Amino acid sequence: MTQEPYRSARRVFWIMDNGSSHRGRRSVERLQRRYPNVRVVHGPVHASWLNQIEIYFSIIQRKALTPNDFSSLEILAERLERFERHYEVIAKPFEWKFTRDDLAKLVERLNVKPWPAAASAL
Repeated sequence: MTQEPYRSARRVFWIMDNGSSHRGRRSVERLQRRYPNVRVVHGPVHASWLNQIEIYFSIIQRKALTPNDFSSLEILAERLERFERHYEVIAKPFEWKFTRDDLAKLVERLNVKPWPAAASAL
């Protein structure tokens, strides 16, 4: 936020999930006191699948950070930097869509499935 173009922008939208460290009015007010041009936009609750950075973090965890046996922060930083350079070369965009028709079919399937015995006992 201290570098251009963010510093001089009239508004900068930060799109965030609803993680406990940055949800709620107090969090938004704290950010806006520090960066008056910030506009916080929270994604829907329980919709981390919409948040592409979560997918990237998952890939990093599986491909670069497991096993988690780093003897120093410098070695960890080196591993992350190497993975980032590698991923920029191999990553390919993907097309994902979920239409209204897909939703209707899913709801229909869910409605016709028999409930498990444990659920019916509730």
